[in-house]
This record gives sequence, structure tokens and C-alpha cells, in this order.
Amino acid sequence: DFMIKTEVDFKILDSIKEENYPLLIERLKQEPDKYIIDDKGIRLKGEFFEKQTRIALKNFGVVDEHSVEEYVALGGYYALAKVISSYSPEEVVNEMKNSGLRGRGGAGFPTGKKWEGAMQQPEGQKYVVCNADEGDPGAFMDRSILEGDPHSVLEGMAICGYAIGADRGFIYVRAEYPKAVINLKEAIKKAEEKNLLGYNILGTDFSFHIELRLGAGAFVCGEGTALIESIEGKRGMPRTKVYRTTVKGLFQKPTVLNNVETFANVPQIMEKGSEWYKSIGTEDSSGTKVFALVGKVANAGLVEVPMGTTINEIVYNIGGGTGNDKKVKAVQTGGPSGGCIPTDYFDTPVDFGSLAKIGSIMGSGGMVVMDETDCMVDIARFFLDFTVEESCGKCVPCREGTKRMLELLEKITSGKGEDGDIERLEDLSETITVASLCGLGQTAANPVVSTLHYFRNEYEAHVYDKKCPAGVCQSLLEFFITDKCIGCTKCAKACPVDCITGVQKELHVIEPSKCIKCASCEEACPVDAIIRR
Repeated sequence: DFMIKTEVDFKILDSIKEENYPLLIERLKQEPDKYIIDDKGIRLKGEFFEKQTRIALKNFGVVDEHSVEEYVALGGYYALAKVISSYSPEEVVNEMKNSGLRGRGGAGFPTGKKWEGAMQQPEGQKYVVCNADEGDPGAFMDRSILEGDPHSVLEGMAICGYAIGADRGFIYVRAEYPKAVINLKEAIKKAEEKNLLGYNILGTDFSFHIELRLGAGAFVCGEGTALIESIEGKRGMPRTKVYRTTVKGLFQKPTVLNNVETFANVPQIMEKGSEWYKSIGTEDSSGTKVFALVGKVANAGLVEVPMGTTINEIVYNIGGGTGNDKKVKAVQTGGPSGGCIPTDYFDTPVDFGSLAKIGSIMGSGGMVVMDETDCMVDIARFFLDFTVEESCGKCVPCREGTKRMLELLEKITSGKGEDGDIERLEDLSETITVASLCGLGQTAANPVVSTLHYFRNEYEAHVYDKKCPAGVCQSLLEFFITDKCIGCTKCAKACPVDCITGVQKELHVIEPSKCIKCASCEEACPVDAIIRR
């Protein structure tokens, strides 16, 4: 059994809290338009925030990210102290299992079950690894937590270390996130100085050390085994899944690997109890989820809502819709591995099971809103282009298959699509999904499959009618001058190929055979007389 001295020196925490809580409140009261301070606690003011339920983001924007004292003043590290003093490792694992917390990195594997697998391995060296290699286009959830509330992640990792019998942890974070790296280094140093990390935490025999490892921006290193390979100093490529990482992970030792948001939830679960956490969300997906709401939306930003909240509530109630006269067309969840969901399905609850049923995934939490000016074929091409660039090349289905799919999409969006191209896309999607080695390849076709399913008419318009209904794919556009033209000649002067004719104060005309579709005329026209179709 993992037995340690558990007489926690609570005086360390109590003295920090007593001294710094009044200072924190005084600082926050100086900005009454930004914060609400009442018997419910401290939170950000504003309709955007009041519609959210913040757990992982509870301290985000409230505590000074450079101050361990402010984190402790709001109850930080008390969960760790409580765990060490009052819980056995088995009890911590059981509490996590009962909470129903599932990994927030994308796969949604039960966190408690993962911890149990590592705990049950024979005593010896074990590791805790935090996956902070967030690279989805439009996603910034994990980065924001690391920048704004790093101690919540450190505390969650330490609790995990106690539960599984590990004394060492690693945070794998992108070097492209310099603020997160700086704040993490500073947080680790200050936590060690206060005896909240490092040797003999809070006067006990439990020691836990955390180190940073910087990634070089490879998207595939967000996959667990590729991340582990990278920490070990090897090229970041996925391993063949012979063993779970909880059996043989980092340096072939039992390893728990969770993402930033997962660890940020842990302290509050252990402080308030698994029943409290389980009361939020749905039966299958408990708690909350943080989304980076971006794209064609009025109120963009970090949104944390209970699992089971509908897409409608997120996009319209919190996000405010497009904020203009354009209609929302779809939302893409799960980054380049996710699917595009049309407005007909916006009543779908956002949880692991419900999103899977309509051809998308939760992913790490990116949510990109698209309006009627977005071409769904071009959107699929964009995400697949990203996947092709980020494939590690280890397995043929992903390395070659995604390239062939991208070539077909480029062919279709350039106006050269042929009969049978859509069917070839479907065949390739199925093969790549089934045969790829890791999650990157297995989900690479999702944007294509979902847009083919829900927006097949757009693909057919590109291939058979040589038209882009959204007016995005340049090779398929035609520009026309309407009778709104005032004959100012600005369009003709802007045209690089002299394809516009007309005299001053008379209607101008575009010669289609000469037009290179650069849209210079459209940009130059002061009265919006030029349209594309």
C-alpha cells in the first residue's frame, strides 16, 4: 500500500488565506463594474458570464495569475491538503469514479477509471502527465486556464499523484504559448516556496515534483502516445496500442495522462464532493465543459456550461448569434477532428453521446460558428488541409489517404470536379477512418463526412453546376455590375486586367472571358453595385 505520513500542517494555508483574502477583496472592489462579490462568492459581472456555470474557469479573470497567495485565499490547495490528511488513495480514486468526470481532451474516457488503472499497478515509479498541447484551429481553452489560473492544474496533478502513487509530473505545453510557459514556471516555483509542491508537501511525507516539457507545435503530439514519445526525446509519433499508458506509458512506467481542463476540475470535485459535481450535467456526461466560441458570432470567447446544454443556448443565448443580418448556417465542434452541424440539429444537447449521434465529437472544446457566407465544401477543404500538414506520416492511410482527399476537394472547389468525385471522397473517408493508427487519422475525415451528409447539395452544385452557392470558391464565381452603378469608374481603375468597360456616369460592364475573379472591383465600388454569384 502507498502509505505516507498524513499530518498536514494547515497553518501554512490558513495563514496565507487570512492575510491575503482581505487584500484580494479590496483589489476586486476597486473594479465594481467587473466583479460581483456576494454570499454566492466572487464572479465576473456581465450577461455573458452570468449565463455560464464556471467550475474549471472559476478563478479565471478573478485571481492574479502571478499570485499563489490569491489562489490560496480563494480556497486553493485546501483540496490537496484534505486529500492527503483524510483520504486513502483508493478513496480518492473512488470519489473521482463516482463524480463521473470524463477526460476533457476529446476522447471522454472516465477519469477515475484511468486513475484506478495506474493505482493498481505494482509500487514503483509512476508518472502524471498533463497534456497542454492544444492545437485545434480556434481553440484556446487550455491555454487560457494555464495563463489565468495555473495553480488549479498544478493542484489537480498533485492530487492525482497522491492517488496513483506518483511523485513526479510533467506538463507538455506548446512553446508557442510563451505566456502560459512563463506563468507555469512561476507558479511551480512559488508553490514549491510555500511547500505546496516539491518535497514533503505541507509537512507530510508526500512529495510531488512538476516539470515542463515544451512542444514544437506538432498537432499530432496532442495524441497521448505521441506526446509521451516527444517527452522521451523521440520524434512525436503515435505508438501502436499494445498496452494502455496506465500500464506502460512514459519511460515504460504506469502513467496517467489527462488534459488541462480535466485536472482543473479535480480540486473542486475533491473539495465539494463527487455528488455535487454529478448533480451538474447529464447522467452520462457530468459536470461542465469549456468551449472556445469563435467564428461568425457576436459574443466570442470562453464559455463554460453544464453538459447537456443545447447548441442553440450556446450559440444564440450566450453567443448572441451572428450579431448582424446574416443567418447562422452551421457550427463545427471538435476542431479538425469534428463535424459540421447544421441549424436543424441545434437542439442537440452538447455531451459526448449526443454529438456522436449526429456525426460530430466534443473534442477539446473548439466551437466555430459559420454563417450563410461560408462554403461548406471549402470549410471541409480548410480542415483537411490542416490535417494533411499535421499528419506525422507514420501510417499509410493517414499519410496518403488524407492527401488524396485534399486533392479531390481542391479539384472540386477549383471548378474541375467530375462525376464520381463525391463517391471517391466517401470511399476514402471510410478507409482512412477504419485503417489509421491513431486518433488524428481516425477522425480526419469527420469534416468531410459531416458536410457531405448535411450539405451534399453544395458539393453537387460545385461538381455538376460549377457554382459555389455561398460565393466563396473563387474559380466558380462570376462578377456582375448591377443598375446601382453610378459610373464613377473606380472599378475599372482597380481592375488589373482591364476587363471593365464604360464611361463616366453610365452603367459599366464586366467582360466574363477576361475576368480573373480577383474581386478588386467589388472592393473598390463605393455603392455595392458589384455582386458575385
